[in-house]
Amino acid sequence: MPINPTLSRKDEVYFTPNENAKKLFQIIYREENKTEIEDDTPKIKVSDLISMLAFYYEKIRNSVDYKEEYLLRRSSILRTLKRQIIIEGQLKTLTPEEISKNLLVELIRAGYLPNNKLPETKIGELAIVIDKYLKLRHESLLKINDDKQNHEVSKWILAMASTEIEEKLNDDIISQTTIGNMYELLSKHLVLPEESIYQPDREIQIYLSIHRIYMKFDDDMLEFLLLKYYNANWLNGADKEIKYLANHLETVRQAIKEQLDHPLAAQVNKIINRYSVYYTILNDVIMDDPVGVYEGIKSDPKAFPRLIKKFAQKRYHESKVKLRRAAVRSIIYIFLTKMVLALILEIPVTIWLGEILNYTSLTINVTFPPFLLFLIVLFTRTPSEANSLKIVQGIEEIVFKEKAKKEPIVLRQTVKRKKGIGGVFATLYAVTFLITFGLVIYFLDKIHFTIVSIIIFLFFLTLVSFFSLRIRKVAREMYIIERQDSIFSFVMDFFYVPIIEVGKWLNEKFSRLNFFVFFLDFIIEAPFKVLVDIAEEWTKYVKERKEEIM
Repeated sequence: MPINPTLSRKDEVYFTPNENAKKLFQIIYREENKTEIEDDTPKIKVSDLISMLAFYYEKIRNSVDYKEEYLLRRSSILRTLKRQIIIEGQLKTLTPEEISKNLLVELIRAGYLPNNKLPETKIGELAIVIDKYLKLRHESLLKINDDKQNHEVSKWILAMASTEIEEKLNDDIISQTTIGNMYELLSKHLVLPEESIYQPDREIQIYLSIHRIYMKFDDDMLEFLLLKYYNANWLNGADKEIKYLANHLETVRQAIKEQLDHPLAAQVNKIINRYSVYYTILNDVIMDDPVGVYEGIKSDPKAFPRLIKKFAQKRYHESKVKLRRAAVRSIIYIFLTKMVLALILEIPVTIWLGEILNYTSLTINVTFPPFLLFLIVLFTRTPSEANSLKIVQGIEEIVFKEKAKKEPIVLRQTVKRKKGIGGVFATLYAVTFLITFGLVIYFLDKIHFTIVSIIIFLFFLTLVSFFSLRIRKVAREMYIIERQDSIFSFVMDFFYVPIIEVGKWLNEKFSRLNFFVFFLDFIIEAPFKVLVDIAEEWTKYVKERKEEIM
């Protein structure tokens, strides 16, 4: 006798989406089905043909100045502001409207904004922002006599300007709704011990961490969030606010720094990383079919977990692709900015020191960096099925009323390590440096590396190790289950952490001495942009003459 399917489902439990989940469904549905209404508002338009030159220049420029992909547009905004205000401004003072127009045109040419889509009114909107920061820069620098501090303040103000412009250009209501939902949820559940001295900072640390982890904000963007936090009317930017901030700039910057370096940050980041994964995959699931998913929740409770697993697997695959792309970009960056100079130096310096050139060491120094990154990519695993199950549980917790979290998440009271213990650990860590680099140097000496070749090998070993850690973060974004420590991982960390730390230090120091960036920004970019502008005007002129003839 056949089984009645309606009877087999009678004991299934159905869950009710909460109000925040319903709101997210509605927002995504509205945004996904929004139709663009064509109007007669003049748009900012550039020549597609001429834009190709700027687009490929931008690709070359990004290859010699490593930035995460999601930071490239803001980096381009900052670079353009610096060039127009500081470099070109010494020859000719541009108005805020001129700077705004040039900026938007360059962003469109470089492919960061769509062509013939932005209304010309956007020029005026950004000009107001630029004017505010030009006034702040002028007011602030009047009070500073020290050249070094003058440079630091000017640099910071332009970084804040670029971040506010990026915010104006990035009107993503889905992300804003997600941030609101995440903040509302976590501000209820993340609690501190009652005696904690950090109670006043709890909410702002949650808000900062959401933007740091979910939105992937860098320090400049987080500083801008805090700038708005400490100056509630800053976005309106009246002269009163500008003068107040100029008079209290160092005090505000110090308060911002304290929040960025807050003792709670590491703990909060770790918790929010999990919820960032939940909301990322939840948005993927809803965006695929808002109506179908919502109806499926009511009609088939097993369909929703299946969809979550499906989109989790899709994210795992995308992480692998991003990992490979980041590895390629890292190799190109290291080769163009570090390896070429080092290898050019290796041969003449070796000969100058009177040593015999070792072609084996030269070959190893050329092939080692890409080979090491290749191994790292090859052995980076995707998350397990257990990870996907954790994601299902987490998403059900934030979507359904019946599965909402009941117990609070209590943050630990931070405890400072005693000076004596800290000193012992610092000594042991110094010993790991000596052991690690001593073993590498000993091995290289055994295969007849010269002093110069050893230095170059260590240089690339540390840099590639540091970049490998950065690019592996891309692959580990979807991990919920923490890695279990083993004897092997403990030993690897013992030897590898000193290498990574030296690589980080070298990258910070040498990024300031990036000859290629200096050459492109100060020698090539300004005249190149002028040539592009001339070419753009020439194409317009030719088109006008052609229309006159016809």
